Amino acid sequence: MATKLFEWEAEQTGLRVCGDAVRLRTEERIQLVDVTEVVAERVRRSGVGYGIASVQTQHTTTAIIVNENEPLLMSDLRQLLERLVPADAVYAHNDWTRRDPRISPDERPNGDAHCRAALLGASVSLNVMGGRLLLGEWQRVFLVELDGPRPRDFSVVVMGTSRDEA
Repeated sequence: MATKLFEWEAEQTGLRVCGDAVRLRTEERIQLVDVTEVVAERVRRSGVGYGIASVQTQHTTTAIIVNENEPLLMSDLRQLLERLVPADAVYAHNDWTRRDPRISPDERPNGDAHCRAALLGASVSLNVMGGRLLLGEWQRVFLVELDGPRPRDFSVVVMGTSRDEA
C-alpha cells in the first residue's frame, strides 16, 4: 500500500524527483522485512534513469539496512542485537516515573528497540543505473522491526536524471 507523496521535474535540466510513502504491518517483535521489490518498483515508476534512491523509516524503533536475505543470517542478526542491546537490561526510557508526562496510552517499555535502531540507522541511499536499482548479487533492502508487531511506514525518494535524458 502506498501514497504518492510528490513528483517533480525540472524540464531544462532533466532532473526528476519522485517520492512515495509505504505502509506495511509487521508480525513479530523483531522482524526483518524484505522491501527490495517495493523499492525497485518505485525506482522503475519514477522515470529516473541515473541517480539515487533514498529509503527512510518513519519510526524511531525501526531501521533500514542492506544485507543478504538468508534465514540463518537473519537469526544471527537477531542474536547479535540481543547480545549488544539486551531486551531485559535496565533502560531509563522505560521508567515512566522519570519520563515526560506526554507518554501515549499505548507506550511500551521499548528502550532496547530505540537503542537497537540507533545502532542500525534510519535510512540508506542506493544507486540507480539504467532506470534500475543497483544492488549486488545478494544485497536486499530490509525494514527492521524492533518493537512490533505494528503498522509501519517508510518513504522512498528517487532523484536523478529523467530516463529520457539519460
